[in-house]
Amino acid sequence: MRNIKYILECWGGWAASEGAGVDYSPIAAGFKGLLPAESNLRPSCTDNDGVIIDSCIAKLKKYKPEEYELVVAHYRYNISLRTIARRRKCADGTIRKEMQTAEGFLSGVLCMLDVKLEMG
Repeated sequence: MRNIKYILECWGGWAASEGAGVDYSPIAAGFKGLLPAESNLRPSCTDNDGVIIDSCIAKLKKYKPEEYELVVAHYRYNISLRTIARRRKCADGTIRKEMQTAEGFLSGVLCMLDVKLEMG
């Protein structure tokens, strides 16, 4: 079983790096002013893994756009779930459940693709 949290953390580091070539909006879902400073200390993945995970995240955007915004805000922009909950004016538990739904969806898509990621 894959550790989807670690995979998404590595994807977020890859997507945040300058050389990723992924075109994400510089401001995610109205979080202007909340973005932390970029750090080179984040774990990252290879370009091949990044593209594969990115395609899974594109499926998430198609079928579950709110969860997509949550994944991008948390893993790409490193915004805490508590901050997202405050911004959306809802309970932390609600955001955590949405994140579990998104992570489960992405885990299922990766499983269905039946690809071997270089990170494990």
